[in-house]
Parts: sequence; structure tokens; C-alpha cells
Amino acid sequence: MADEKPDLDVSLHQGIEKHVLKRELPEKMPRFVYDSGLSFDYPDAVRGIYVTGHSAGGSRFEKLISLINKTDLNAMVIDVKDDNGYITYIPEETSPLHSFGQPYIKDPRKMLEKLEENKIYPIARVVVFKDSILAKKKPELSFKDGGSIWKNGRGDAFVNPFMKEVWDHNLEIAIDAAKLGFKEIQFDYVRFPEGFEKRDTTLQYGLGDYAKLDVENVQKRVTAVTEFVEYANKQLEPYNVDVSVDIFGYTATLPEAPGIGQNFTKISSHVDVISSMIYPSHWTSYFGIAKPDLEPYRLVTEYAKMENKKLAELENPPTSRPWIQDFTASYLGKGNYRVYGKAEVEAQIKALNENGIKEFLLWDAGNTYTPNVDYTP
Repeated sequence: MADEKPDLDVSLHQGIEKHVLKRELPEKMPRFVYDSGLSFDYPDAVRGIYVTGHSAGGSRFEKLISLINKTDLNAMVIDVKDDNGYITYIPEETSPLHSFGQPYIKDPRKMLEKLEENKIYPIARVVVFKDSILAKKKPELSFKDGGSIWKNGRGDAFVNPFMKEVWDHNLEIAIDAAKLGFKEIQFDYVRFPEGFEKRDTTLQYGLGDYAKLDVENVQKRVTAVTEFVEYANKQLEPYNVDVSVDIFGYTATLPEAPGIGQNFTKISSHVDVISSMIYPSHWTSYFGIAKPDLEPYRLVTEYAKMENKKLAELENPPTSRPWIQDFTASYLGKGNYRVYGKAEVEAQIKALNENGIKEFLLWDAGNTYTPNVDYTP
């Protein structure tokens, strides 16, 4: 019958459409990359300072900008999610993160525009598994001791690295920071609580997907922490940011830290930057140094040599950017500490430079940094 004949126009159109699709569609679609609208160049080498949310949102911010502009410093690591678990600004009301916000930084976008104006490289610090706020809101994501949320000796609660919901909560915060304009996301407390190897069989907590993993508890922890870092790096790819992780300095001296789940080599394989916390005050007798806080140059020298060997084993090693000490650890007691000032900070930087490590971050919890330091000796 005539009405059963194919429509020549339709057939022709379909043929052309197939031809055009075959010719014009690329084999691999271009990757989506988010543009925050702000522009920051990576410095010759990052030389940064730690900045709390209170400092970033208060009068101290201008003083810290002035410090950077007058010296060879060039970067700020700013708390976006702090040690309690608070976000240091108020996310939009429609955001699931809104209830976690605190108004420390009134206008984070304006703050970042100020950094752009002063050519200061912005790094967002996100404290991951130390999180008293999320633990209180969702106790099922924390560790419990007899039905109550477990806290360490300082009163801090942790959330469970085995739980993917915890991962995604932190990734939402990291993505929000990237959208605001931060150029790097630095994850801190990417670990289980200290001494967890003594509590792993007495505390109550879920294992999530890791319950099926047929390995000992130490390896379950190492796998969870490593896979979080790998997952975070993957999720942040579209946002054109680097990913860095803070890690205990002593972790680099071990195959892996059994309680906290940190494996220096495995974590380093999934980040752009590795930031070991190598404050001399935080070491016990190590590298043959009885009182490390008294010998900052020697301690950092010995650490740098060891880390260089460890990173040389990797095919694509990350940038090394250690945290160094710009505070006085008087809590160590008389005879075990020294007052840290210009000479002590410069000694640490000199030790890094002599071992080919050009990047560093200065830590002082109160953000009062030593004046007149030569940051490129």
C-alpha cells in the first residue's frame, strides 16, 4: 500500500543526522571545569601562614595582609571548616550546610576578592574527621562509649572515617569553598583519633562497606583513610583546585601509623601537595635528638632527608610543603623548649631549603607571627 512506503524526507534527514553526529561529535567530550570568576596565580613557591576564621573575619585580617605584602610570604591557609566542625561563614539558607555555619567571616567572597587584589594565594583548610558538631547532630556517625559519644582527653569528638556520609559532608564543604574561589583545598585531621588501636575493639561504631573487607583492623583504617583522599581528589576535579593533606610528621618514618590509619606513601599518591606537620615541639626523642624543640635546624634537616627518600619512591610525587613552628611550646617544661622567634623560624626554613624543599606553612594558633623574619634565606 502506498501509505506503507518509507517517508523519503524522514529517511534522508535521519541519514544526514547520523552522518553529522559521526563527523562532529568528539570522541571524548571536554571536561567541565568550574570558574569562580576569581584569578590567582600559583606563586613561585607557596610560603604561607595559618589564619583562623576569627582572624579572617576580623581586624587582624588587615594586619596579616600587611605582613604578607611586606615580606616574601604569599599565601594564607584559612579555616573554612574549623576544629569544632563549624563552617566559618554562613552558607545559603537553601544549602544543607546552612546549620553548620558561624558568622566569623561575614562575606567570604569579599574576603577572597581582597586576597585576589593583593595577589595572596588562598587555601581552604577543612578539618575532616575531628568534628564535635557533626558527632552531636548525628551520633550514629561518631564513635560511642557505652551509648555516649566518645571524646578524647581534650573533649573533642571524632566522626567515623568508615562512613561515606561523613565523606560527602566534608566534600560538600570543600566544593562550596572551591566555588567561592579558593584555589586549594587542604584537608586536616584525615585520620582516626590518636591511640585508636587501643580502642578499636571497645568503642561502638559502624564499619560501613569496610565490614566486608577481609583484613585486620589496622588495614581497614588505612584503606578507609586512603580511599577518602582518593575520593576527595576525584570529586574536586571539576573545580580546578589542588588538593593537599596535612599529615603527622612521624607518619613518614613508619610503614604506616597503626592507630590513626595514615600511610604517608599511599596518601601522597592521591594529592597534589603533602603537608607534614614537623613542628620540633611535637617530636619526642627522634633522629637521635634528645630534645627536638631545642634543635629546630637539626630536626628539620633530618626529617627532610627522610621525606625526600620516601617521596623519591613515588612515580609522581606531590609537592612537599611542611608545616613549621612559629610558636613557643612552653608546655614542654623547663629545659625542654626554647622561645621561638626570628632565629628559630629561619633555621627551619634554611633546613628545608638546603634539602630542596622550597615551600612551607607557618603555624601559630593565635596568628601572631614573628616579625622581621627572612622567609627566603
